[in-house]
Amino acid sequence: MHWTSALAIYVLFWFLAVFLVLPFGVRTTQEAGGEHVPGTAESAPHVFRPGRVLLWVTIVATAMFGAFYANYVFGWITADTLDWVGVPKG
Repeated sequence: MHWTSALAIYVLFWFLAVFLVLPFGVRTTQEAGGEHVPGTAESAPHVFRPGRVLLWVTIVATAMFGAFYANYVFGWITADTLDWVGVPKG
């Protein structure tokens, strides 16, 4: 695998991880005991910490890419190992 392909796949995992990580640890203003500011969404986070989110996204994406790359190198799961019931081969 070329390094550019690996980088592109890592970037895809990183953006997938963004959507996986964002909902966790979010506390709304109501949950935090604060006062709602008119004009803001009630579901908006009380305090947004982009550095913390970026760190967790990078950790999750690196773990997912590591599992993907290990599978690529060692061939644990291939197309031949999947059970394609009802799909004709050829």
